[in-house]
Amino acid sequence: MQATEQNNITLPLHNWEALQQLEREKDYLSATYAECSAAAIAALPLVGYPAFIMFALAYKPLDQIQKLARLIKVMRLLLEEFEHLGVQIFPTLEVPEQRNPLDLFVRFPKKAHILMSIRSKGESQIVYNEAKEGLYVKRDKKGIKDWKPCPLVELADYTNWLTKNRQIFGMSSREVRNVPLTKVLILWKPTSIYNHRDELYTAIGSLKLLLLKRKGAAFLIPEEDIVKFIKAFLARYEEKEA
Repeated sequence: MQATEQNNITLPLHNWEALQQLEREKDYLSATYAECSAAAIAALPLVGYPAFIMFALAYKPLDQIQKLARLIKVMRLLLEEFEHLGVQIFPTLEVPEQRNPLDLFVRFPKKAHILMSIRSKGESQIVYNEAKEGLYVKRDKKGIKDWKPCPLVELADYTNWLTKNRQIFGMSSREVRNVPLTKVLILWKPTSIYNHRDELYTAIGSLKLLLLKRKGAAFLIPEEDIVKFIKAFLARYEEKEA
């Protein structure tokens, strides 16, 4: 937990301290993997982790190193770009009854809230089925199958959890009601986005992005557009307030 000067609230681990924790866990798991093989990594939950392991436990053993590497890259990028705006970035938030944690909650106090899920499905394309409001994974020679659990449903559930637990992050009910919130599903290479019909896209600044509906709406974006998206999202609401 970290103390914050605002209202003397102790917040969950965030920003640089959280990033350093992620890096320590990744370094430990990488060293263990190199020495002991994947079987040893898979057995770690049974034999016990060192006391400092916090975030890695949220992910499946063989996915932990890659997942932590993605989180580290995104967190560092966002902190370097937006720290001067007072951004707070909370990684790997456990949400009850959810298989996967909320990867990142990005908060610009009293300005914007962004919920991020970071996913990769290997060499594949992600397809949105409008009739079923679901995501599908399309692979060459392997056909297409639905994505379970659906990240769009997960993002909606994360939003409900965040609203009910706003006090954890020092947010008032007024901030939750009035501050714009957006949900983002970030696709990590080599996973890509299938070309959909134009009506499903919306413009955010110079970006043309898929806006998908399922228990609300969420943006589907490639990893390289993360910073551009946040800048455009902030600019859009600053214009509305002007």
